[in-house]
Amino acid sequence: MESDQHSSFLFGRIFYDEPVSTSSQNALTWCLHPEPLTIAAKNAQIRQGTSVSEFIVKPTPDDPRLSQLVQGIDHEGNAVETAVVTERPLTLFLNAREIVTMMTIGDHPDLLAIGFLYNQGMLKRDDAIIAIDYDDDISTVVVRTQRQTDYEEKLKKKVQTSGCAQGTVFGDLMESFDTIELSQDARIKTSWLYELTKKINTEPSLYLKAGAIHGCVLCREDRPLVYMEDVGRHNAIDKIAGYMLMNDISADDKIFYTTGRLTSEMVIKCVKMGIPILVSRSGFTAWGVDLARKAGLTLIGRARGKRFVALSGAERIQFDADLSAVAEEDRKSARKASLSD
Repeated sequence: MESDQHSSFLFGRIFYDEPVSTSSQNALTWCLHPEPLTIAAKNAQIRQGTSVSEFIVKPTPDDPRLSQLVQGIDHEGNAVETAVVTERPLTLFLNAREIVTMMTIGDHPDLLAIGFLYNQGMLKRDDAIIAIDYDDDISTVVVRTQRQTDYEEKLKKKVQTSGCAQGTVFGDLMESFDTIELSQDARIKTSWLYELTKKINTEPSLYLKAGAIHGCVLCREDRPLVYMEDVGRHNAIDKIAGYMLMNDISADDKIFYTTGRLTSEMVIKCVKMGIPILVSRSGFTAWGVDLARKAGLTLIGRARGKRFVALSGAERIQFDADLSAVAEEDRKSARKASLSD
């Protein structure tokens, strides 16, 4: 049976006889790796707003390259063996210029590269991609564009973000923030929110196997569509941004879920991607809230069990769920602790 799983760990190079624009309706053709027809069809359904099944892309916790078993001792001195997440450097080049070296779990390097460059303003929606190179041996990915970019100016400004894996932001990330208009028609029903958190928290993932990792999920209504994990939440959101660009997926009716804190970086990237609703099981930062209010982004945090707090954009929330039918989250939930705990 053909798998719907988007393959990871990409190798080699793809060229284009005609440069392909990231905004092209045929954006599917420029993925570094061919996608199964079933996934291509589902991406078309997402674009058209029709019904689609869940988890088109999801974690692959059993992939031996993503975690390894390590021996040690526990608090009683007994020998134990536990799974730990692998971490590897990935150096990103834009044309001939080295941009950054990121620490990542190593899956989907093409999506991470494209999403990172777009979210940093180094790659535009109408840029023509000539080729993407990925060399696993030296952990390097090269994105080649038809036009010269302005990354030299972007590199003059460099900011360390608050992410657990020390994300890096280049350039003036706020340069287009004030001009972005998020959909005013987008809605999130509380019944959708409760279904999403339940499905995401119980879906097999690298977090549940080994912990020490963040997850981000692109959703529509009560259906999780694209689920990415990485050691830093900024990497996970960049992978989803890359996936959306490569597959020409609209953001207007989407909900973005993250396990990480709702920081300024997460808000800025979500707004830049055009997604009107951002949800997290974690808390907020003050600047993140201020930016969300400025952009008109619906910001929902501390979403656990039947509880949540909305600090921006509450007008998009429709309270339709019967709270008496929603279970409280256990003190030690599946999301809070890995299966090896």
